[in-house]
Amino acid sequence: MNIKSNVEGAQVSVKTDSFGNEIDPVVGFARGNIIRSSTDEGARLRHGQAVAASRVIEHGSESIGIFTGNQRDYLVKATDLDTYCEEWVGPGLSSTRLNKLAIEHLGGDEETDSVAIFNRTSAAIVSVIASCSGGRTVVSIVPPGGRSHASVVRGAKLAGVPLVEVQGSADWRSVLQANEPRLVVVTTVTSSLELLSDNITLSVVDYVKQFGSRVFLDEAYGARLRPVLHSGIKSLKTGADLAVTNCDKAGLPGPRAGILVGAKDMIGAAAAKGAEYGMEARAPISAGVMRSLQSYDPQHLIDEAKAGKALAADLIKLLGDCVQVSDLGPMVHEDDILRIILKRAGIESDKAPVVPCEATSALGMILLRDYGILTVNTHGQPGARVSVRLKPSGDAIRRVGGQEAIIKSFDESLTKVAAIIHDSAAMIDLILGGK
Repeated sequence: MNIKSNVEGAQVSVKTDSFGNEIDPVVGFARGNIIRSSTDEGARLRHGQAVAASRVIEHGSESIGIFTGNQRDYLVKATDLDTYCEEWVGPGLSSTRLNKLAIEHLGGDEETDSVAIFNRTSAAIVSVIASCSGGRTVVSIVPPGGRSHASVVRGAKLAGVPLVEVQGSADWRSVLQANEPRLVVVTTVTSSLELLSDNITLSVVDYVKQFGSRVFLDEAYGARLRPVLHSGIKSLKTGADLAVTNCDKAGLPGPRAGILVGAKDMIGAAAAKGAEYGMEARAPISAGVMRSLQSYDPQHLIDEAKAGKALAADLIKLLGDCVQVSDLGPMVHEDDILRIILKRAGIESDKAPVVPCEATSALGMILLRDYGILTVNTHGQPGARVSVRLKPSGDAIRRVGGQEAIIKSFDESLTKVAAIIHDSAAMIDLILGGK
């Protein structure tokens, strides 16, 4: 952390990464000269999509394996197209079955709870904060070592309310007392898979209920990861008022959508706000969510976790202790990736020509272009984490040649980035496809 003066001359603290780069507090990583903003992140995403398309055209769809943890299948049937997928009548036809499945999935009660489907989980989070914060400070409680999703930060900003974040291992009771929030957001599992224990979640819910506030669980991963891999309790069985989960993460096959379940008054308010913002899921997505919930099998998540752990063990052999092992696979922090690349390039750390998020984006592009390994580093939305995470979905490992081939590809890709990291034009071309 550094100290600097703002425009009024007052000293303020800013967070920096291990290279001394100032961290953008919204997204949690440092921006550089290539990836300067969300606009550049969007350009990186579009270039990643073009790279993936080129590989499919040249080598076929089987040449790409998905390592983002998002399967994103669309399981509707042919007979759904003019029934459940039809825009005017379809939602009415599917609502009873969809609501029952979603409420059961998140541990709710059909008598007191309802369901709303959004075009993505971030949309649901923004809508809940905008509609349920009551114009007061939102408190976000996150797992130790974790942070709020960017949509929580942006949602509070859009709602015009302050956001205070506290880790579950800290004195969150004092934070709640000091801020008296109307809405408390609890992230049980972050996108980097830091985990908040059920005991803390239950304590937060019990404490918050004492002063009449509402609890909203960000369960994008946690709705299945906690119960299946950690013998935890279902989301709304904690006593929380609302919970949201992704339809394409941690054992659910897709499509991409946010499934929001909970108290009927809050669901109604959030659904209306989402419609105002244009973030509600249309009939074809809702139909896909229904089919996804019908197909859910916890064994798929268990299998993905097993494959990810085995992949992590081999990556540790290549890179050492900088590899962290999550429930779904290996993760290497962006600072460590840049440090490895600089060492291979023979460049001192204090002379790094790029920031860590640019190094991991470059690595992701080469993994995708040359080896078919698709990661969040090429396909994450603006604000997504920039660490390198390999969370294999479906048959991803087989598609790219097996576990040994993945480790070899990772090693070669690091060396390829090291060969051009000093060349600004080459790095821009690799990450953004030129400017």
